[in-house]
Amino acid sequence: MATPHRDGELRRTFPAFAPRADAAGDGPFAGTWWGNAWVEALERGALDAGRLVRGRGYADQGHVDAITVTPGLVLAYVRGSRPRPYRVQVRVRTLEDEDWERFLDAAADRPGHIAALLDKELPHSLADCGVPLLPGPGDLAPRCSCPDSGHPCKHAAALCYQTARLLDADPFVLLLLRGRGEKELLDALSRRSAARAARAARERQPEILPGIRATDALAERERPPLPPPMPVPPHPGQPPVYPSAPGGPDPFALDQLATDAAARAHALLGTGRDPVGELTLWQDAVRLAAARPGSGLTAATRTLYATLAGAAGRPPAELARAVAAWRQGGPAGLEVLEEPWDPPAGRFDRARPLLLAADLPAFRPWRNRLTHPRGHVQLRLGRDGLWYAYESEPGQDDWWPRGTPDLDPVGALTGLGIPEDCL
Repeated sequence: MATPHRDGELRRTFPAFAPRADAAGDGPFAGTWWGNAWVEALERGALDAGRLVRGRGYADQGHVDAITVTPGLVLAYVRGSRPRPYRVQVRVRTLEDEDWERFLDAAADRPGHIAALLDKELPHSLADCGVPLLPGPGDLAPRCSCPDSGHPCKHAAALCYQTARLLDADPFVLLLLRGRGEKELLDALSRRSAARAARAARERQPEILPGIRATDALAERERPPLPPPMPVPPHPGQPPVYPSAPGGPDPFALDQLATDAAARAHALLGTGRDPVGELTLWQDAVRLAAARPGSGLTAATRTLYATLAGAAGRPPAELARAVAAWRQGGPAGLEVLEEPWDPPAGRFDRARPLLLAADLPAFRPWRNRLTHPRGHVQLRLGRDGLWYAYESEPGQDDWWPRGTPDLDPVGALTGLGIPEDCL
């Protein structure tokens, strides 16, 4: 059915129905029980079955033009055998206010009634609520401008048949015929349902909740001692085995993160402090990358470095250099890599004579750093008092941590394994 035009809340105009290609003259005309109840009222009140047959044929052939429905009236023009269509109307008695009150009470009694109406359904139980919603034999009063005095004429019968199709699509058309529009009815049902719900809530006894009196809860009484704490496990637990899935996270990286988290939790449980809790995001990223076992930048390691470096906002190459510093001396080694400082007189000043005494050339000083004249070896003094050795391609100023930190600057260089003639 085409969308109706609403001239107002109490006036709806429906476009003409197209001819029915599958019309069956001997079967039910309407598609719903309430539509066929309307047809039954028409047919049982008719005085001439032949006019009904011709009227049904007119309806099937699409002879009924646009239909206008108002309270108590259905109006349309029906094309017959003459060029000029006939004006046809069918009147139905509207309901009294008392009838509407009973109808609204019945509809509000069961939420399913309202839901059915909104779904364009008319429940049997709502139609049988004691209010004459559906017409009976003789309740339809047709009138036509044609000269036929039959009751009904074929034009009026055609309009009644097409009206049944309107009722099929929307039972609110039937309610409009009985006197009230859809919006008015839905508003009234909404108010009535809300009032009933509020009344039921007021009448419902408050639920008594279990509890204890405040005076009893606050009364002085001896409480049992707390149970002793659980003993600290001897070692962190092992993480589960993570499966490898296409497109999923690296199971080795997951295992590393889980193992690290377990170790930190174990230390926190045993000592009350997180050993790495005060690290910055960058320092923690370096620590995690340095904890990756093995050496060399494999594909998995490059992926891990790229992920950690991206999270810290640094390039992967910078992370790789920082990992070397962390493996050389932990947080102190990373600080030596990234933060030059001005050491006080003493250990730094004594380093150059010690290097000269070991037959090494005079290293160039700058802040906490001593650089070989060739520019390929460098010593850096950390705030922890240790000397950290660095190497670079001569003249490149591309310094990488090497060897093991030592209190003796000569010892730090000796650990590099560089031939003496290269020093």
